[in-house]
Amino acid sequence: MPVEVILPKVDMDMATGRISKWFFGNETAVKKGDVLFEIETDKAAMEIDAPASGILRDITGGEGVDIPVGSAVAWIYEEGEAYAGAPAAQTAVVAAIPDTATGAVTIVSQPSQVAAGAAEVGKVRATPLARRLASDGGIDLSAVIGSGPHGRVTRADVAGHRPAENRSSTAGSAICASAKPGSSAPSDEQVRKLFAEGSYELVAHSNMRRTIARRLVEAKSTVPHFYVTLDCNIDALLKLRAELNASAPIVDGKADFKLSVNDMVIRAYALALRAVPDANVSWTDEGLLKHRNADIGVAVSVPGGLITPIVRNAQIKSEMKDLGARARDGKLKTDEYQGGTAAISNLGMFGVREFAAIVNPPHATILAVGAGERRPVVSGDNVTVSTVMTVTLSTDHRAVDGALAAELLGTFRSYIERPMLMLV
Repeated sequence: MPVEVILPKVDMDMATGRISKWFFGNETAVKKGDVLFEIETDKAAMEIDAPASGILRDITGGEGVDIPVGSAVAWIYEEGEAYAGAPAAQTAVVAAIPDTATGAVTIVSQPSQVAAGAAEVGKVRATPLARRLASDGGIDLSAVIGSGPHGRVTRADVAGHRPAENRSSTAGSAICASAKPGSSAPSDEQVRKLFAEGSYELVAHSNMRRTIARRLVEAKSTVPHFYVTLDCNIDALLKLRAELNASAPIVDGKADFKLSVNDMVIRAYALALRAVPDANVSWTDEGLLKHRNADIGVAVSVPGGLITPIVRNAQIKSEMKDLGARARDGKLKTDEYQGGTAAISNLGMFGVREFAAIVNPPHATILAVGAGERRPVVSGDNVTVSTVMTVTLSTDHRAVDGALAAELLGTFRSYIERPMLMLV
């Protein structure tokens, strides 16, 4: 029997995906492990390998089309296996099929289990036990994000399902796109009527922008935010950074490393979280997750939005340069941008003096870092000029109270203003 090629779940929040590029066309020979296609997720581009060797046929997953997770997008037949036409399906879908011989892309309408899967909610992949638990609990399986193979819903997925945390992408978009009952937010039509026709261009939302909008609306409306701000004198930090960079060994004609202010901020925040472990937490309804390591998510601007790669064990090491570069190229692996215990957003390089960021669960804190600038500083009866950096800590007030936030931020400042402590 032919082997199904499935659109896999490569992101925790992923309900649908888009194939951005096929590397093989219909009737071509492939080997197990060959990269068949590339998925455009909300945060990165992921290459998907062939699950078997044989002849690739019946490509139904078109490029640029939203496809439900777990749907079959093609089939691989063994060499010499009898072929009786495309597997039976219930609906047709327009697909863009590449021809590897000519490089041309043909638009065709053909049977597709992808479209059928999108139209029939009852076709959700789930284990029998998950189906029974969902039925007993009155839970809509189509609203549950599956963690099993090919996005299959498991018992644990049903047991951990929270309706408010598992909105579909359509519902999430509606939160941002139209007014809700009892809400003052204008609808799309109301907004458009405020502007003359022809005076604007409607730019469709990307998957990334929709996800950012949905996640931030959820975060701001469900997480009670609390803010603490203070100034840090960074003269000593700048001096130490210059000395360390000047002493970097030369390898192949260039310095082996070059520390940035952001590198030192990440380390200072990680060490502060280690020193104030009660703030290195994640909120769950069952209890606080108190983390042993400081895994710091660092916001990186990419075309169309932003992504937050995670620097694991940031109290020990920093690999932000490599993570940032691969984030901008869309080459991060899933585990490199999911999770984390806290986050940093640095707009100092854009000249921003001060701002407040939004906490994005599972983080309980996010540190907003402004630009270092020369300012007058009062010390006793004297006024001097120093380089000062303003930072604002946003916290999930359910997990981190005001006094604890102040302790964490004060500890961070102690590392920043006495940077030699970070080398001990």
